[in-house]
Amino acid sequence: MPAALTRFRTFYGAHPLHLLAVLASFALLGYIISVAGPAAFWNPAVWWQSILVWFLGAALLHDLVLFPLYALADRVHTTGVHTLRRRRGHHPDRPPHVSAINYVRVPVLASGLMLLVFLPGIIEQGAPTYLAATGQTQAPFLGRWLLFTAIAFALSAVAYAVHYTLAQRKAGRLSATADAATADAATADCGAHNTVNEELRA
Repeated sequence: MPAALTRFRTFYGAHPLHLLAVLASFALLGYIISVAGPAAFWNPAVWWQSILVWFLGAALLHDLVLFPLYALADRVHTTGVHTLRRRRGHHPDRPPHVSAINYVRVPVLASGLMLLVFLPGIIEQGAPTYLAATGQTQAPFLGRWLLFTAIAFALSAVAYAVHYTLAQRKAGRLSATADAATADAATADCGAHNTVNEELRA
């Protein structure tokens, strides 16, 4: 069984559960299309407002534009952090290094996801239609997104500070333990040396 799983992963490139998830997604999509009908996804009067057009456009925009951009930004950030670490080198008196990469990635991804989901409201697209349907304006969307972004970065900063503090305390305990062990070893060596001197004098 493990050999068969290894061969499958080598051939397919992922775990079998990934294939099951993909098949389930296509099955769900087929069910939605069969229930709603193909006509629900295409607006012949205004083609660019069709669900199908926006879905394909979003997929192409993400895969061909957005993904390369944020992958490049992540690579630049990661490379810069690693380069800075190599230049600083290792010094026993310096505090332990705690990587901040994931503490930047998480709020950036969360903020970007919220921006994509609520972009029409943030840029107030279709304001008359939204007002007619809900009786409210789209003015709060931008402020709420900015507030969400600020909170996400603040929570990430607090988490990083806690992680950094715990790492410093752990390093301090390890350093104290190492110093105590070195002092004990030096004391033992000194005692053994004195014993040998006393035996030689006798």
